[in-house]
Amino acid sequence: QVRLAESGGDLVQPGGSLRLSCKAIGLNFRLYDMHWYRQTPGNSRDLIATITSGHNTEYADSVKDRFTISRDNIRRTIYLQMDKLKPEDTAVYYCHVRHSNGDFWGQGTQVTVSS
Repeated sequence: QVRLAESGGDLVQPGGSLRLSCKAIGLNFRLYDMHWYRQTPGNSRDLIATITSGHNTEYADSVKDRFTISRDNIRRTIYLQMDKLKPEDTAVYYCHVRHSNGDFWGQGTQVTVSS
């Protein structure tokens, strides 16, 4: 059974930083592209960052040059380093993997950017 578990969400002031983590179990982690999404109330879940099995990365324009996705295949974990946070980054952040058995999501972690 594939399971994803996010952590690291918190309340942070504008301009601050946070690092989110997502640990995966139940899959051969190093073989899969991994993704971070975020969602605000009443809106769709938006893709913001991808890291491929080959460690290539892609970002949404809204987070490019502020967020960094990385992975540790030994720990079966992906990270999202978020710098220069803005109030509009406030959302629930989810990690995602498209596995041969289907799409899997974590439970989400809340990030609130406010003074």
